[in-house]
Amino acid sequence: MSELADRVWPEITGAGVLAIPVGSTEQHGPHLPFSTDTDVAVALARALAARREDVLVAPAMPYGSSGEHQGFPGTLSIGPSAIETVLLELGRSATETFGRILFVSGHGGNAIPVNRAVRRLRSEGRDALAWAPRWRGDAHAGRTETSVQLALDPARVRLDRASPGNTAALAELLPVMREQGLRPVTENGVLGDPSGADADEGARLLTEATDDLATTVSRWLGEDGV
Repeated sequence: MSELADRVWPEITGAGVLAIPVGSTEQHGPHLPFSTDTDVAVALARALAARREDVLVAPAMPYGSSGEHQGFPGTLSIGPSAIETVLLELGRSATETFGRILFVSGHGGNAIPVNRAVRRLRSEGRDALAWAPRWRGDAHAGRTETSVQLALDPARVRLDRASPGNTAALAELLPVMREQGLRPVTENGVLGDPSGADADEGARLLTEATDDLATTVSRWLGEDGV
């Protein structure tokens, strides 16, 4: 069993790495579930645990810093300060048992608070690391994320509702997004084009991300040959 939630306390030694998936509950266009980022973080943490017996996967943190999506109904955001505080306290608690903790973040908007929490934990002498996938392709709910979700759970992808969003370069949209969120730049919540999304492509992307995660962890642990 690689899941902390499935174990009982006498089975916990604290050896190895506790991987904590960090996601979000935010809109992903009219065709992808609110849990997309959390689903990805959980899947990648589990994929790492499948490769390494020294990795245990914690229950996911399903809320993040998603204020830029607040213009779309259903988005639940706790903001950057809250996510930083939650992960800091969670990390402090986890390192009472586990020697190393790894935050696997599936939401780009979490990057700054997650990294701040890790820096604080390290300054306290705790061994923590943050990692996030670096996807090839469009930015949000386009072909990349749709392909990945098709690989994870096709039944939760509503391809009949998928449609292109704003396909401009992200750098062009960021000034407006930082001030006003996504709604002014995309009516359907998509940044990119989900057309052509494919489960096989998603599986390849997940494998590439898992390879990168596994290599990063091996380097962190100082393993030879990496």
